[in-house]
Amino acid sequence: MMKPRNSIAKTIFKKFKNVSNPRKTPFSSSSIPREKVDCLVIGAGIVGIAVAKELSVNHGRQVLVVDSAPIFGTGTSSRNSEVIHAGIYYPTNSLKASFCVRGKELLYKYCKDHEIPHKQIGKLIVATGLSEVPRLSALMTRGIQNGVEGLRMMEGYEAITLEPELQCVKALWSPSSGIVDSHSLMLSLVGEAESHGTTFSYNTAVIGGHIEGNQIQIHVSGSNAIANWNGSSELDSELILIPKLVVNSAGLSAPAIAKRMKGLPDGIVPASHYARGCYFTLSNTKSPFKHLIYPIPEVGGLGVHVTLDLNGQVKFGPDVEWIKGIDDIPSFLNMFDYSVHEDRANQFYPAIRKYYPSLKDGSLEPGYAGIRPKLSGPKEVPTDFVVQGEDIHGISGLVNLFGIESPGLTSSMAIAEHVAAKLLK
Repeated sequence: MMKPRNSIAKTIFKKFKNVSNPRKTPFSSSSIPREKVDCLVIGAGIVGIAVAKELSVNHGRQVLVVDSAPIFGTGTSSRNSEVIHAGIYYPTNSLKASFCVRGKELLYKYCKDHEIPHKQIGKLIVATGLSEVPRLSALMTRGIQNGVEGLRMMEGYEAITLEPELQCVKALWSPSSGIVDSHSLMLSLVGEAESHGTTFSYNTAVIGGHIEGNQIQIHVSGSNAIANWNGSSELDSELILIPKLVVNSAGLSAPAIAKRMKGLPDGIVPASHYARGCYFTLSNTKSPFKHLIYPIPEVGGLGVHVTLDLNGQVKFGPDVEWIKGIDDIPSFLNMFDYSVHEDRANQFYPAIRKYYPSLKDGSLEPGYAGIRPKLSGPKEVPTDFVVQGEDIHGISGLVNLFGIESPGLTSSMAIAEHVAAKLLK
């Protein structure tokens, strides 16, 4: 057996021992070690982790998860509202609707069974003017069609009885909405997957792939090698993985990775759009709310809303700022701009005061930002999740996950169920 020549190979060779003799590849003139694996999951965000847990725990598969970051969950999975959504907003019969409703059920059960910090605190979606009431009614109708239970329309005075600081003319009460400690959730899923044989290889970036004999081969490199790349020379693979099954759940970089898989049909990867959302926290003030407060949704997001963490701290956000993408190689390392500028609060105050008029000047402090991996841009019709299997691209054993934005956290376990069924049918 050939000795691994680099740190990335060493990490993987500790677990897998079936390396074949190196050979020439169409990606490089050098000899590259190859490694056979059973299941490869690209991306250690909440969805990738849930897929790994599903395949290893429930189906007995040997799974390798690779991620370019030094630890799991550093992208969108750790930069969101940590809300357990009910399934109200999404078109009936869409993947978002079905995965959210099913995923919510699975998530609450998992959190209860594994003592993951969470709380079913409920949500009020509010109409702050009469012109918004028809849209609120439409949301209720859609939620009921999606199978969301317990929805109830409230008059403004009823909602204000629940939340005295609130201002609205009507509100839609969603009792099944809640919050979860996403880090604890991911940590538990990682631990469970590892206890069933899953290997996590961090600082390991997928830089492309190719199809050989209807089998996909994945090219990987150490994240340090990519970070030090000069941008002009050929980017060489350090190891080629030959998996039976592949799940591309790389979030923001999933489309870029798919585009670098030679042999996928042209036009199979949807266009990518990116919407940054900033959060601001409420400083030096006791929480004015006990429930989640959401305005009527806006284009690109659900509006600047009130989210509580499990310690009771209030955060407002996210807003929607459409940004340009970055080159594929930097995207593999999640080199997006996550900065939050203080002057962005100037846009938050009027949005929040529509439903929380007592918000004081100077009380908002910059929190954090996240980026939504969208498949539709500004003024375009919102798109559904894309779960792309052999029936779409013709490659056996490959599933691409595109556009897994909100409600991705809530949907993660349902997505994992669906992916496993698609791969193992």
